[in-house]
Order: sequence, then structure tokens, then C-alpha cells
Amino acid sequence: MLVESPSLLITDDDAGFRETLRGIFEPEGFNTLLASDGEEALHIVHSREVHLVLLDMHMPKLTGLETLRLLKQFRSMLPCILLSAQLDDLLIKQARLARAFSVLAKPVTLRQITGVVHQALQRTYNYRGCDPI
Repeated sequence: MLVESPSLLITDDDAGFRETLRGIFEPEGFNTLLASDGEEALHIVHSREVHLVLLDMHMPKLTGLETLRLLKQFRSMLPCILLSAQLDDLLIKQARLARAFSVLAKPVTLRQITGVVHQALQRTYNYRGCDPI
């Protein structure tokens, strides 16, 4: 069961994008955690309660897809959403095989990102927080 304030881990090497997403989700009642790369994301998920992870595909150290695969090894039910500015059929297929909840193309719209986050939380935890923007 999910608490009233779900924790959302935003993982992207673009600090501006991380802060933009934080500014979208915190007013909706989310506890946002930020990581600049896959290794930092793994550390956070190991040490904190995280309900959902947003992952940029192209990051230093570990790609979003590599991070997703590692996360699923120890938190198999954790919903992960992969974002990429260079989305193609192969990446979509690889992400689905790695059990990504969804794959979104950057730039992403406000409606897309909030909708898929709420959908993932609802399906995974039966969370019925505020409606997506």
C-alpha cells in the first residue's frame, strides 16, 4: 500500500530538466528525489523508500536502460519510466524486455509525464492521488 506522498526519483544528467520535473511533481504532493546518473539512482533506491523512477536514457556511467535492468534485479515491482530524445523501435523493445513501465520520447509534454506517472502508481500501488495535470 502506498502512503499519501509517493516518492519519485528523477534521474537525469540535465540539472535543469530534473528541477523542472521537481517543480511539476512537488506541488502535486510528491516527495521528489534527484539523481544525476544511474549509479546515484541505484544508491538512492538502496537507501531510501522510492515508489517510482524516471530515467533518462543517455547519462554518464550507466545508461537509463542499464540502470533499469539493475534496479529490477532487487526491486522487481518498482515502476520505471524511461525517457529518451533518441527513441527508436530497438530501444522501445529493449526497455519492454527490461520491464520498463513506459518509454517516453523527449521532449515530453506535461500531460504525458504526469499521466504516465499517475498511471504507474495507480497500477502498481492502487494509488488514487490527485488527478494528473
